[in-house]
Amino acid sequence: MSLDRLFAAVEGFRDTAHWRSAFGEPQVVGDRTLIPVAKVGYGFGMGFGHGPGEQGEEEKLVTVGQGAGGGGGTSAQPLGVIVVTPEEVYFEETADEGKIAMAGILVGALLIWQVAKTLRAILGK
Repeated sequence: MSLDRLFAAVEGFRDTAHWRSAFGEPQVVGDRTLIPVAKVGYGFGMGFGHGPGEQGEEEKLVTVGQGAGGGGGTSAQPLGVIVVTPEEVYFEETADEGKIAMAGILVGALLIWQVAKTLRAILGK
């Protein structure tokens, strides 16, 4: 019975992992056709187990149970769009906001460090 649930979960993930997960529906804007592109990932895990039937002395028998657990997740990150025009086809990459934010944080930290170093040199320790 446990393996049936595992195989059912694998089939469910397999059914959702098709090309439409990475390439969205084409959108027509004027004379251009835009096809969104994303990086999509799936992951899951399941486990089942049970202990021995009964343990302990005859007066104090302890029944050991069984259990199961599982989890999974998906992620999608937009990469850009494929642009189709009458003249050409090209890929236009989207900006990665995470990298832009990290660069801003690093520049801010560097600026604070430099101001503190300058103030320490001017005012002394």
